[in-house]
Amino acid sequence: MRVALTGGIASGKTSVSHLFAELGVPVIDTDVIARELVQPGSTGLTRIVRRFGVEILRPDGHLDRRRLRDRIFANPEERQALENILHPAIRQAVIERLGRLDAPYAIVVIPLLLESGQDWQQDRVLLVDSPEELQKKRLIARDNCPPEQAQEALEAQASRTQRLAIADDVIRNEGDLRQLRSDVERLHRRYTEMAAD
Repeated sequence: MRVALTGGIASGKTSVSHLFAELGVPVIDTDVIARELVQPGSTGLTRIVRRFGVEILRPDGHLDRRRLRDRIFANPEERQALENILHPAIRQAVIERLGRLDAPYAIVVIPLLLESGQDWQQDRVLLVDSPEELQKKRLIARDNCPPEQAQEALEAQASRTQRLAIADDVIRNEGDLRQLRSDVERLHRRYTEMAAD
């Protein structure tokens, strides 16, 4: 069984995926795959440089993720160009990794599940949901960015209402780790039972 884990920026997807991993659940994270696909010398990085120019590289030849992020958040057309380069390769890597698993179910972390417009062939959608103000605070603290930039990042993604509309299951993450762990354990039991049926 494939559970797509999604949520807005700084909602707590990483915390939730780590809690599932602690329970022995295989976790495939599309953000991790995306980083692998843009390592120096990779086809992905070559295509990105061809499209966005060498100014998106750091002096050591690695992708300057912050510079690229700033550029795409400000321009939907640029964001679409980046997604057209990365999303098909990410999807293929997910399919390959799922094919190698032997487990009742797996978590596939797909932050841009709605935005990608792709069929990820998931059986369930698990949404990590946080209030927008809390997301904004976390984003400012995490990325050390100005409030306006954090707001732009939130607005560049699907709305909370849109994400809730596609969710089969929702974990509310308001910062209480005990509650988060309890919610994950409850869903783990449920998913294990569902996968067995």
